[in-house]
Formats: sequence, structure tokens, C-alpha cells
Amino acid sequence: METCQVSLSDTLLPSGSSLRNCLAAMQATGFDTAFLVDSESRLIGAVTAEAVRAALVNGTDVDSPASEVAAYPAVVTGPDDSRARVDDVMRAVGVSQAPVVDGSGRVVGVHASNGVIGTPQRYNWAVIIAGGLGKRLAPVTNNIPKPMVRIAGRPIIEHLVFHLVCAGIRRIFLSVNYLGHMIQDHFGDGSGFGCAIEYLWDDEDQPLGTGGPLSLLWDSGERPDQPLLVLNGDLVTGFAVGKLLDAHAAGGAVATIAASEYHHELPFGVIESEDGRLRRIAEKPVHTWPVNSGIYVVDPSLLSRVPRGKLYPITKLFEQCLERGEPIGVWQMDDPWQDVGKPEELARARGQR
Repeated sequence: METCQVSLSDTLLPSGSSLRNCLAAMQATGFDTAFLVDSESRLIGAVTAEAVRAALVNGTDVDSPASEVAAYPAVVTGPDDSRARVDDVMRAVGVSQAPVVDGSGRVVGVHASNGVIGTPQRYNWAVIIAGGLGKRLAPVTNNIPKPMVRIAGRPIIEHLVFHLVCAGIRRIFLSVNYLGHMIQDHFGDGSGFGCAIEYLWDDEDQPLGTGGPLSLLWDSGERPDQPLLVLNGDLVTGFAVGKLLDAHAAGGAVATIAASEYHHELPFGVIESEDGRLRRIAEKPVHTWPVNSGIYVVDPSLLSRVPRGKLYPITKLFEQCLERGEPIGVWQMDDPWQDVGKPEELARARGQR
């Protein structure tokens, strides 16, 4: 059974359930683990198919309490844990499901091998722009597209896909060009990642930039009926997808730009003076600016305005909206964010100095 078709209640059983109940739940979900919870959905233990089989072989009645073979799960996660990290831990430990437990001990979701159960689905589509040449990262990108460069054991773009799926996004378009077959070979149709993935192919001789690929979506005949989430494929971030989409919905804008803070420390003491007299010295002051994070929400009505077959930065679309008197929202992102476009940025993302 597809993970997205399994509800959280399918995987959670009352504490008094029998082995038979657990087997029925496993049959219904296709999982090899069922989780026992109390009346408040607080986690009591996990019952694995292996534990049930061992009990039955030893003569235990199938209607015996499942609590007799339950054990605390080998992997327990929190609501804010990264999907990519959880997936790595599950693989290392050798489990296929891991509960998501909140601060009150309640099970609020379950990580499975190809998705997350319990996250409300959002019907927004996402477009990840992943077709750039990545020249500034050469020679790293001589034989691999920049979004496939690995950080923390997996491609940058895979972190993004996992993050979107965790936020409830189930349909993702990847805009590809340079060595795009490597991205397509990695993700396929997205079923192994808990979503549906489709591809927007730039012409190799005519890159379309950060906005042009939206014309490919429009030309394909696809018509989103919800605001479209657009993001660059070379970002390391855990931004709050739901908060951004909610802010856009509440703001009444035709598009919303996610802004991150950029800090720059001057390497010198700055002198402030008046009439030739020192007023004060600001030692190595830090200046902060809001910067474009490469993450946007776009109203579907704007897609038809994107020119066909030409290089077109998405910021040009926003400038044209302003010229028309159409509001563009700005959402301040408080989450970690880093663009990976230069060798020094890649080194920082990998924890290197």
C-alpha cells in the first residue's frame, strides 16, 4: 500500500489490542510494525511482525494481548527532526517505521520507508529549479549537476524533496537541464520518496534561468489551482513550508518571497566623528540585511506571463508585478538557510572550514 494512502490511525492500536489485531493492522498497511498507544495516543510500545511470529511459533494464542510482545521502538523521532536524518537512522538501525512523538509523548506521525504518515496533505505543487550549470562549483560539478552534490551523505536536492514531503507536499516538478538524467535516474517517479515527481526539461542550448521553467509547466497543460511553491535546487534549509504558504494565503499578494537575514562583520573598527572630534569607535560592527532566499510562492495566474524559450529570472516577474501595482509579499524566514553556489559555501554546508 502507498504510504500516502495509509492514515495514522491505521498504524496505532489501543493498548489492549491482541496479536490478531496487530496482524490485521500490518496486513492493512503493508507495514511490519504496529504501535500501541493509550487513550491519549501516548506511545506504549511497538509490536513487530517478527515478534508476533516468534510468539505464535512458541505456542502463544493469536488472541493474546499484544502488550506481552511489545517493546519500545528502536527509533523514536520528534516533530522537528529532519526527514533525511531520520531516514539515515532508520537505515542504519534496520527498521522500516519510526514513530513521531511530541513533547507530551503522543504519537503524531510515523516515518515510513517512503514517506511520512500523519502530516496533513497540502495540495500546493512545488517546482524545484535544478537545471543550472553550477560553474562556480567547478570542478566538483564537472560531471555531476550541482543539486546532486552530496551534503550529509545525500544530494542537496534530496534533502529538499524530503523536506517538502514532510510538510505535506505530494506533487513536485523538477526543472532539469545540465546532466538532468542523473537527477531523473535518482528520483524516478518519486514513489520511493513519498510523492509524485515530474520533470520540466530545458533545452540544452537555451537555459531558462530561475523563472523560465515555469513556462514549461504552463505549456504542459498543467494548471495548479493552489499557489505554487518555487525554490532553487541548491539550498540547504529547513524552512517552515506551512508557515510560508499560510502567510501567502493571508497576505493577499500575488507572490511572496521568503527572506533570510544576511550578516556581514566589518573587519575593522569603524570611527564615528563630528567636527573633527571622535564620537565613538564601533569595533568590528555587524550589519544585517534581508536577502532573497530563492524560495517563493507564486499565484497560478502569473504562470501565463512567463515568456517562452528564453532566459528569464523569476525576480523579473516580480518586478513586472510591481509595475502593474500588484502586491508582492515578503515573509521573514527564521529557519537555517544557506545557498550552496561557491566552494566556500559548500565547505560550510559540509561542516568544513
